[in-house]
Amino acid sequence: MTPHAHDQIIVLANRQPFRHDYDASGRIVVRHAAAGVVHAVEPLLTATSGVWVGHGAGSADRAVVDRRDGVAVPPGNPSYRLRRVWLSEAEERGYYDGFANGGLWPLCHRAFVKPVFRSGDFAAYSAVNARFAGAVAEEAAADAPLVLVQDYHFALAPRMIRALVPGAVVATFWHIPWPHGDDLAMCPWRDELLDGLLGSDLIGFQTPQDAANFLETVDGLLAVDVDRNARLVAHRGRSIWIRDYPASIEWPAHCGDRVPAADECRAAVQRAMRLPPDVKLGVGVDRMDYTKGLEEKVVAIEHLLERDPTLRHSFAFVQLAQPTRVRLAAYREFHARLEAAVNRVNRRFEGPVWPAITLLERDHTPEDVFRWLRAADFCYVGSLHDGMNLVSKEFVSARSDERGVLVLSRFAGAASELRDALIVNPFDMEETAGAMARALAMDPHEQRRRMRAMRTAVALGSARHWAELILADATRIRNRRDTTAAPGRDSHEICVAGR
Repeated sequence: MTPHAHDQIIVLANRQPFRHDYDASGRIVVRHAAAGVVHAVEPLLTATSGVWVGHGAGSADRAVVDRRDGVAVPPGNPSYRLRRVWLSEAEERGYYDGFANGGLWPLCHRAFVKPVFRSGDFAAYSAVNARFAGAVAEEAAADAPLVLVQDYHFALAPRMIRALVPGAVVATFWHIPWPHGDDLAMCPWRDELLDGLLGSDLIGFQTPQDAANFLETVDGLLAVDVDRNARLVAHRGRSIWIRDYPASIEWPAHCGDRVPAADECRAAVQRAMRLPPDVKLGVGVDRMDYTKGLEEKVVAIEHLLERDPTLRHSFAFVQLAQPTRVRLAAYREFHARLEAAVNRVNRRFEGPVWPAITLLERDHTPEDVFRWLRAADFCYVGSLHDGMNLVSKEFVSARSDERGVLVLSRFAGAASELRDALIVNPFDMEETAGAMARALAMDPHEQRRRMRAMRTAVALGSARHWAELILADATRIRNRRDTTAAPGRDSHEICVAGR
């Protein structure tokens, strides 16, 4: 859906679409984020001369902004405004490292890491949410802008934005899983989080199960009216839509034309890894995060090599891992365990030239990732719990040759869409090893059949489609706001809103 010319769209996200940094020579360089949400929302911002409000984290970000901490982007052809919000190191540690990633992240993921809740962290989280909400209000050029709030970093912001810009239509998208009500009850500030989110007009989740979990949580913890069939919550005299919108990637991929064909990618990888042409290659692409099942992946590969010793001389697995949240103890401990596991398996199954598992821990460009995905015989996504997991969809996008096999955890949201993957329980090492063996032995005809079906699914459910679904529902809410009926099933929703 195309926004009306008079609409203003404001995106609130922790990360920014463009980052300015000084290089080694002191020159300012610009980097464009490759995140799917950026490519999904940018066309809407361009069409409306909108605003993206994000954390200014680049070393040269302050050098390029105007008096109101903003800069026109994209560079060279500006079409929307990037408003930067500055945070001190202490604020980052409390808001981002502390409450968001030390508390909410493990709380929302079934990864058996204990969440840590500290009052000082929540105070920083609340203060930073207020700072970003204030920036949204300052950028609002219309009485009723559409504000798209992104993710668990800003659970309090919707209510704050509503207080500052009463006419705004606030659509919040929660990218990570939503926990069961009993789990959220562990958080000392659960009521504040829920009240903040219910300042939205629309709350979106990755899967129907996440949306159902949210409705169950609200029904159990707050004194509100919940209609689970219509997926509505009546709160403070308003009706809030609860919906699911599976997030996706840009289609076709923006870097696809800049990366060679699959055969060339494979040859380049073989040269770099000193692999002979007949060696089978498995690839994983993940952040260095305990929710991604990397330790379990190593053990599953160990089982694969145990059940077929010939693979010791004909198989290699490469794990691309992006460093993340290194200031948190849980991540440092996880990193040490993973490295120890990889070293143990490599000692046990020492190959003729190459290790059984190669861990490439660094920041990888989108082109680098695409190259590895195109070269692989299979890609294994082993998330223990994931909202969606876009790597699975990126692998499908990369395989324009219609080859390769996706081995995918059933606990990734993408498993409900990519049904032609080999779906596994990542906690079942034997099942996972068997799926990897099946992937390595799969004939080209079956690979092509499965890949075609998945490519069709990803193409139809692209990132642009995700954004359009959210925009369409938010537009309906705005258009019906002045009537007595709430959006959707009119007669039923009037009853809910009037309770």
